[in-house]
Amino acid sequence: MGTMYYGGSAMPIRIADRALAHLKVVVATKLRRSESFTVSWQHADDEPPGRSTLWVHPSIALRFVFEDPQPPQLNRAWIEELAKSANATGGIALGAEDLG
Repeated sequence: MGTMYYGGSAMPIRIADRALAHLKVVVATKLRRSESFTVSWQHADDEPPGRSTLWVHPSIALRFVFEDPQPPQLNRAWIEELAKSANATGGIALGAEDLG
């Protein structure tokens, strides 16, 4: 399970390593272009039920921490799906990887 730290918050956002690796690619691309967007996800099973949304902005510090030292092989279709949603009004809705 990976973690993402956003802004000055010491509270980590826990996201599976594989999903976090794909999210990182899309987030880095958007921020490199100085584009803001939202990212939403459902809370992990061991957290209180619910979902969260972040407004991601290039001026706010962001750190990705991965449990696995080896990066996964990335699924181009999933990256493209996340990138497309990042450009939509609703922003990125991080869900399960579509392997089909």
